[in-house]
Amino acid sequence: MRVFRAIIVTSLAAIGLMQAAAAQSIDQLYEAAKKEGALVLYGGGPITLYESWAREFEQRFPGIKVAVKAGSSNVLDQEIDAQMKAGNLQVDMAVLQTIQDYERWKKAGVLLPFRPEGFDKVDDEWKDKDGAYVGITVNGLSYAYNSAKLPGASVPKSALDFLKPEFKGKIITTYPHVDDITLYLYQTLVDKYGPEFLDKLKANQPIFVRGHLGVSRAIAAGDERTVSFDSFVGMSLAEAKAGKPIVTVVSEVDPLPVAAQTAAIFKDAPHPNAAKLYISWYLQPEQQARQGTWSSRSDVAPPPPLKPLSSYRVANSYRSFIMDEEKVKKMRERYLGFTGPVTAPGTYR
Repeated sequence: MRVFRAIIVTSLAAIGLMQAAAAQSIDQLYEAAKKEGALVLYGGGPITLYESWAREFEQRFPGIKVAVKAGSSNVLDQEIDAQMKAGNLQVDMAVLQTIQDYERWKKAGVLLPFRPEGFDKVDDEWKDKDGAYVGITVNGLSYAYNSAKLPGASVPKSALDFLKPEFKGKIITTYPHVDDITLYLYQTLVDKYGPEFLDKLKANQPIFVRGHLGVSRAIAAGDERTVSFDSFVGMSLAEAKAGKPIVTVVSEVDPLPVAAQTAAIFKDAPHPNAAKLYISWYLQPEQQARQGTWSSRSDVAPPPPLKPLSSYRVANSYRSFIMDEEKVKKMRERYLGFTGPVTAPGTYR
């Protein structure tokens, strides 16, 4: 009898978890979110990725004020950890690149399972099957160059072209030991071309900055930094859309590293329904089609000039790569020696 009762209790708990994670309609979520009246979002990367969406969300759903804090994912995660440790969680949801944070937060039981509408359209590589987190946008690291400074015939076709003498002092990239997706990019190149690639690249005196927005803006500005193999596609396309002389090129030789910006809601969030509403709204096809980069949804086409990811040779094992903590730690130490310590603040606005 006790065994039977235990089975019932376990089954009811499982049903409750599935119900908590199940999709709710936008109207249902809005009614609940209006009572909360606010949303606090921490976003990895520059504030430009979130500000306009936050204001649009406020107009679409009157009565909910959105506060956004943006910056480096591996700085924001520490702030969130500190808030949880102090029992004073102020953030409702996070949109970060550091997928390893979501995995450890899930294991710690501090995430709120939620499967928004469209969850089934998101690639398995970019979501947790239990709904603990979900990718809401996808970006890649490609080549970019200043079209006013570099003739089309000189544009690199492969990573090996960046080793040519004419690019000495002209290459810009983020610090690989600080930015996880760039760390993944560097490893794909080392895996393909061998460790000697790094020695030859260092001889070309690349310039290191913190944050991919700094990469795109430097190339667009047309100073001595005219080319990169470490360009965040969405950011460089946005600069080009604004009329800047920056061109994005996806190599036909080297794989395109891709990763999702991932969203999750915290179990003790002050405004959980507002967070659910935001993710549900942002994952709708209408919003996904206007991001300026690839959607995490398989049924939403990318904006021109981008092609579907299936048209490219992609490197899409970022999650398994970054979850190998011991290997990643050693790589960070190695690349710290390669670049030297970070010497300037990142570009996030």
